[in-house]
Amino acid sequence: MSNLFSRDFEKNRNAMRGLLRVDRSFDMLTRAVLMNGKRAELYFVDGMVNNETLDKILGLLLQLSADTFKNLHTAHDFAAHAIPYGEIDVVNDRVDFATFVLSGCVGLIVEGYNEAVLIDVRSYPTRPVMEPENDRVLRGPREGFVESLLINTAMVRRHIRDPRLTMELTQVGGRSHTDIVLCYLEDKADPKIVARLREKLKAIRINTLTMGLQSLTECMTRRQWWNPFPRARYTERPDTAAASVAEGQILLLMDNSPAGMILPTGILDFLQDTNDYCFLPVTGTYLRWLRLLVSIATTVLTPLWYLFVMHPDVLPLFLREIRIHEPIAVPVLAQLLIIEAVVGTLKLASLNTPPVLSGSFAVIGALVLGEFAVRSELMVPEAVLLMAFVAVANFAQPSYELGYALTFARIAMLLCAALLGWWGLLAGAVLLLVVISCTKTIAGTSYWYPLIPFNGKALSRLFFRRAITRDNS
Repeated sequence: MSNLFSRDFEKNRNAMRGLLRVDRSFDMLTRAVLMNGKRAELYFVDGMVNNETLDKILGLLLQLSADTFKNLHTAHDFAAHAIPYGEIDVVNDRVDFATFVLSGCVGLIVEGYNEAVLIDVRSYPTRPVMEPENDRVLRGPREGFVESLLINTAMVRRHIRDPRLTMELTQVGGRSHTDIVLCYLEDKADPKIVARLREKLKAIRINTLTMGLQSLTECMTRRQWWNPFPRARYTERPDTAAASVAEGQILLLMDNSPAGMILPTGILDFLQDTNDYCFLPVTGTYLRWLRLLVSIATTVLTPLWYLFVMHPDVLPLFLREIRIHEPIAVPVLAQLLIIEAVVGTLKLASLNTPPVLSGSFAVIGALVLGEFAVRSELMVPEAVLLMAFVAVANFAQPSYELGYALTFARIAMLLCAALLGWWGLLAGAVLLLVVISCTKTIAGTSYWYPLIPFNGKALSRLFFRRAITRDNS
């Protein structure tokens, strides 16, 4: 059976009513229109169209005279002369027509035409444009992405008013038909990477993208369930997304997702943060180095302390105070693993706690549990203090995905150190470097770039926050 429209209005009407299941879905509405003896029917989803604009279009259709139709031989002629509205398209495929109607457009079939008209009067329910809760800055725009793709693309284009800013639209999902936009500057982005990402999107075979950008990321990456390192940076800020696009990176925006995916992303890209640009270059550089050192410290500090406790003879004099001076009932390794699990539980509980109570809940929980563990002599104060520092320092890294990857790396290195001592710590560090080296970005580039392959200018830009000038802005 052909999916193309025919000139038989009743056949088109019955086919579309069956395809859109008008009689089964209460929110799928139709409106029959008689335009001076010429029949037509509109299809739209209740709650997804602008009612005022739709009423105006209906009024114009009902006012069409019989003489008007004499020169309107095709649906293209009808759309060009009878509907004075900006966003109009003509299709001849019924499935495409139904997909656009389900995405919020108004579909119109007219008697005598073998094509249908689509009128984009979408008005999605959306929340206000507000600053993201988890991506705040000291100074800068107080705006964030929302769940509407059109609003998000408009906010990015508002920051980059350049005709070379390209927004390529594609759809992914056999059932969901989710709109995805590939956003890049044509004269800045690497055309090979753009083409590679375009092919990856076309090659996705999945019914629905139910979990937003994470589902999309998993569809575009090689499956490595054991590898926790993130392949993309996510941002909910239009200014951050626009700045990345201006530097030559590529932005993926997805309908129903209040965040953008910045590609390609390597391990060193996580040194950057939006707040770096809220201060002078010297302060921004200091914050980047501090972020790097804290990330390294949170990964190696726990296994190092464990080895020093287990081998106090190698401790230098100025570090002798970190030794455990009192007998303990629970092994040190078990203490560290238990505290790690408790800290993770508190973070998870704070995410599921109402915002008004989450901060106080986490603080009270940590104080009560820590105080009880020390007083009952289940834990030593040194271990609790060390893990408290690690838990707080983890928040210096704005990426949740990288934070959990470093947590897994820390636990793995601790277990290696417990099994093989100092050689185990070295083996754990080498294993961590191997895992990072085996990680590929979504675009297929090196995860160590710009260190491997070496690009001195790009590497310097990551480690040192440069002043904004006419040449590098």
